[in-house]
Amino acid sequence: MTDTPNWHLQDYDALLFDCDGTLADTMPAHYRAWLQVTERHGLSFDEDRFYSLGGRPTRDILATLAVEASVEIDLDQASAHKEQAFIDQLPHIAAIDPVIAAVRRAQGELPLAVVTGGYQAVCRQILERLGLLDCFDTIVASEDTARHKPDPDPFLEAARRLGVRPEGCLVWEDSDLGIEAARRAGMAWIDVRAFHQPQRLTGRNPVGDAGESA
Repeated sequence: MTDTPNWHLQDYDALLFDCDGTLADTMPAHYRAWLQVTERHGLSFDEDRFYSLGGRPTRDILATLAVEASVEIDLDQASAHKEQAFIDQLPHIAAIDPVIAAVRRAQGELPLAVVTGGYQAVCRQILERLGLLDCFDTIVASEDTARHKPDPDPFLEAARRLGVRPEGCLVWEDSDLGIEAARRAGMAWIDVRAFHQPQRLTGRNPVGDAGESA
């Protein structure tokens, strides 16, 4: 683990945080939940692929995997199964302390938002579990925009709701798709993988580059 990048409150108009893998160390739990669903439907989904798709909504990932495998599945039912399998693991979810420290540091000083590729209800449960639900002015989830990361729309929607300039936002992210979305939105970012790596169930640990940090 390395130190978090230096950043200064006065340099930004708002902070935007991804949820899974950024605020909460949920990625191993998500992958275990994914395995329950993909194995049931005979879909291939290795851990490297899972991390490469971080930030995309569950239903979109399932649709992609089903097309690739040439199988038909009930996307709504499979999505619900995956989300419930993840929710069952919530008691074991931990906070990513350096990111939570940034939230606490900025709370009351800057507008704060969560921008997640997950579902609103699941995100709220994660934040409530971590005692963070009241820290944020808004949550932009997968239901809130037609296009998702790596498109900039979720971050732009958060900036719109907060009433701030996109270029005045600092994004905290842990995925390539999320960082690309921040870049396209004209926002600065901090790559959480530079100082936090989730425990991998298989294979190598993902190591991210320190992006355009503050």
